Amino acid sequence: SITKPTVASQGAVLLNAADGSVLFSKNGDTTYYPASITKLMTALLVAENCNLDDEITFSEIVYDLEEGRSHLGIQPGETITLRDAAYGIMLASANDISNGVAEYIGGSISGFADMMNARAAEIGCVNTHFSNPHGLYSDDHYTCAYDMALIARTAWQNPTFRKIVCTRSYMIPKTNLADEDRYLTNHHKMMQEDEEYYWEYVMGGKTGFTSQC
Repeated sequence: SITKPTVASQGAVLLNAADGSVLFSKNGDTTYYPASITKLMTALLVAENCNLDDEITFSEIVYDLEEGRSHLGIQPGETITLRDAAYGIMLASANDISNGVAEYIGGSISGFADMMNARAAEIGCVNTHFSNPHGLYSDDHYTCAYDMALIARTAWQNPTFRKIVCTRSYMIPKTNLADEDRYLTNHHKMMQEDEEYYWEYVMGGKTGFTSQC
């Protein structure tokens, strides 16, 4: 007989990316606050809606964050490519860049959230409502493990997203307002060989946490 695995997480889903079948579920449709794994959807919408060679110039929205949250020190008026922005979101979990691309694509944070929710509904999410592009805590920003697995599967099918999420390190070159290159290392500890959690079979992914999530 098959012994079901023991999972420390309150909620978890193991999905077969090839056919979408659920192989394991623990509280798979229970509502949780997702933190930065939200950025899977943000990066997917960048990949689906943008020419990554185009440039984005950031506004004051880069400062619209709680103190102490991960960022890359983007300044209002700074310009980078959307490709660099996507790598900043996925590798460095840059909340300032997430805000900027949300405004660029959706016209505002709420406009981009509407796009996120429409895309989630389109792929069959059952218990998700996004209100921001980064996943910092908000009581109306929630999802479930099954929905995040659906979003991850959909994103993985996009070759542009897949290339980004599988990258272990990246460099954003100096900009009009930054005179040094920004070197990024993927925060996912199962992807870095010098981390105790490294596992050679992990190809890509996104982690994240806040005290509430």
